[in-house]
Amino acid sequence: MAAERMADSGREGEARRSARSLDAIDRAILRMLSTDGRASIRSVAERVHVSRANAYARINRLIDDGVIRGFSTRIDPERAGYGASAYITLKIVQNSWRAVREQLRELPGAAHIALVSGDFDVLLLVHTEDNRALRELVLTRIQSIPEVLSTRTLLVFEETDLSMDPGL
Repeated sequence: MAAERMADSGREGEARRSARSLDAIDRAILRMLSTDGRASIRSVAERVHVSRANAYARINRLIDDGVIRGFSTRIDPERAGYGASAYITLKIVQNSWRAVREQLRELPGAAHIALVSGDFDVLLLVHTEDNRALRELVLTRIQSIPEVLSTRTLLVFEETDLSMDPGL
């Protein structure tokens, strides 16, 4: 099934296939699905002017190739009860990224984790109920990870959720 292929394709350490080039129809399908991941095959086919069988085959190929990594719901953190959001920068012990990443994944409210270059090593986006919960998360949970050398917290005053459309 497609969901099983998505899970398998996302496993770390698995050899990646070289990406096939995407044509205009593939890009149109990706634009549509990035806007509405619940779109039916029929509606996708109609919008990009191909048969349902062609749309189905293309979506499955995009999944198999790892272009589509999954389908998800975009949630408005504030409306979902998360009144505080912050980007937290972390400096970590060299070569500890994988261990730190696994611990950060377990944090409540962790929304995005990235290994980056520059003045810090990791950029973490979190959403918490309020500033008290944010303080607890940073001071108790994150700073207690042995590989974390230092943190800096940047409060988010306002955010705009952009579609994951990388200029398709």
